[in-house]
Amino acid sequence: MDLREYLKRIGFTGQLNKPDLDSLFTIHKLHVMSVPFENLSVHNGEKNSMDLRVIYNKIVESNRGGWCCENNLLFSWALKEMGYKSTILSGRVFNSLEQDFLPNDSHLINLVEIDGKQYIADVSFGVSCQIWYPLELISGKDQPQPPGVFRLTNNGEKWILEKTGRKQIIVDNGFADSGLVDKRLIKTIYCFTLTPRVVEYFLKMSVMLQTNPSSLFMLKTICSLQTATGFRALIGWTYSEVTFKEDSDSVEMKKIPDDEIEAVLKEKFNMVLINKFTPKNNKAFYSI
Repeated sequence: MDLREYLKRIGFTGQLNKPDLDSLFTIHKLHVMSVPFENLSVHNGEKNSMDLRVIYNKIVESNRGGWCCENNLLFSWALKEMGYKSTILSGRVFNSLEQDFLPNDSHLINLVEIDGKQYIADVSFGVSCQIWYPLELISGKDQPQPPGVFRLTNNGEKWILEKTGRKQIIVDNGFADSGLVDKRLIKTIYCFTLTPRVVEYFLKMSVMLQTNPSSLFMLKTICSLQTATGFRALIGWTYSEVTFKEDSDSVEMKKIPDDEIEAVLKEKFNMVLINKFTPKNNKAFYSI
């Protein structure tokens, strides 16, 4: 595996051996702007792996995306190659229907330490809850970013990530009641502890997420990518393009016919799949 090839993949042209905060912020943003959050391997006869070499081949050499265990594990490797002090952590995603966190750790993130300060780096949550830059690990501090205001709080047992967003303006009234539109202004995203994890900790969960019929990633095909002005997403057959504005987010949505799906993946996400996949959007809560 070649660090230079990864940095070329995301468009980073800075110094390789300068593990400072500016470089961390730059590569974090470049990753989320270049590498999609997607689960399409689950639906095209492939499978998602926790093998770093396989992940590197998929994302760097094949110009694909991945879900958190792939993107953030690759990002962890890149951080260490560049000289950063980083640690893998695990989190539990918030279930808005149950109004509680999922019972098992399913989200992989990175803790990075620079000059005595700690930061949460997460390049793979996707859609409107994707952070563009690392968040300083400090409780109760508002940390504004283009997608909204993020906030980490600590309740003594765990850290909780929240986001305060803006009102969403749906351009096409035909999608005003779409289940993909989340109109909540304040969102709880996930929680985590500072217990260090190793790759093996996520193996069983990775298998479950791509085999259990009730898994979100089995029920829906998801692909999203951050852009200079917002983000775009293809969930099932629905393509959405969100533009961040000062006091609202403009949301354009449209249905994509089966015979145009591959063209959308190539044009909007710079991805070409070797195997065809069948879009899915079965009943399960997931919003942009």
